Amino acid sequence: MAYTEVTLEEASDVIKKAGFNNLLSIEKLDGGWANSNYLLLLEDKTKLVLKIWNEQSLDEVNYLVNITSYLFEAGIPTPNPIEFDNGEFIVMKDGLPWTILPFVDGNWLGNDYGSLFSLGVIQAKMHLVKPPKNLKSDFSMGVKLFEKLFIIADAKNDWNDFLIELKSSKSLLLNLDKLPRGIIHGDLFPDNVIGDNNRAISILDFEEVCNDILAFDLVMTFVGFGWENGEPISERWNAILDGYQSIRKLSEEEISALPDLHKLATLSIAAWRYWQFKINMPGTEHENRYLEMTSRLDKVLPF
Repeated sequence: MAYTEVTLEEASDVIKKAGFNNLLSIEKLDGGWANSNYLLLLEDKTKLVLKIWNEQSLDEVNYLVNITSYLFEAGIPTPNPIEFDNGEFIVMKDGLPWTILPFVDGNWLGNDYGSLFSLGVIQAKMHLVKPPKNLKSDFSMGVKLFEKLFIIADAKNDWNDFLIELKSSKSLLLNLDKLPRGIIHGDLFPDNVIGDNNRAISILDFEEVCNDILAFDLVMTFVGFGWENGEPISERWNAILDGYQSIRKLSEEEISALPDLHKLATLSIAAWRYWQFKINMPGTEHENRYLEMTSRLDKVLPF
């Protein structure tokens, strides 16, 4: 979803600052709710992605692109941000940060065993990367967002069943505090993973990256990839887990915590959708998308 319209001339001016010329075409890319993404094709067939960050400040974007570059250097398959002639990954235009990335040819990752196994492998390798010193510890779709929704509910005196459920879920965190932590992506959903020939080849959009519970990140991937028609698919969980544990074994404590972690992950996605489509952008066809998540809470899980 693009929030900022960009002309061929505007895009051409920006990429020239990174040494690219002869822009042939520009088209909007699918995926993303908070930024504007465009595919740029140059005359020499080079493909780039232009990203305008509509909802993040310069400091926030600078943090994210530097973390992405750090993970790329650590061997995690993700597009490495391209530097501009100012030595930075960002140029400011009309008050918004603009970045460019190499385009990764492929399709959104499928949900077959091989694809999900390979994604589990990548995720486990990322979890073993030493977190940089400046990595934040707050998951943006977690407790911080929950509290924001509670403040709004208090102000409007509007506490519905979902918000009550959300508030009660905070007690789960008391039993999870000692689980292993490290770099998590936080949002490995199908529109954030590029695949090719039944394997994951690149993960995108580290906007939720932080230092948090590793097993939480794993079950969040199941929330994104492991369900169909409102039901959990055991084979998909097994594929993700098999790939993951081929690199990093879960502890007994992590395995025991999976149901609670899955509930928190599901409610985190529901909370983000509630914020985005009922409060931030009300009146769209997506207004009740959070209910897709809450309907999962009473299902029997494969772990």
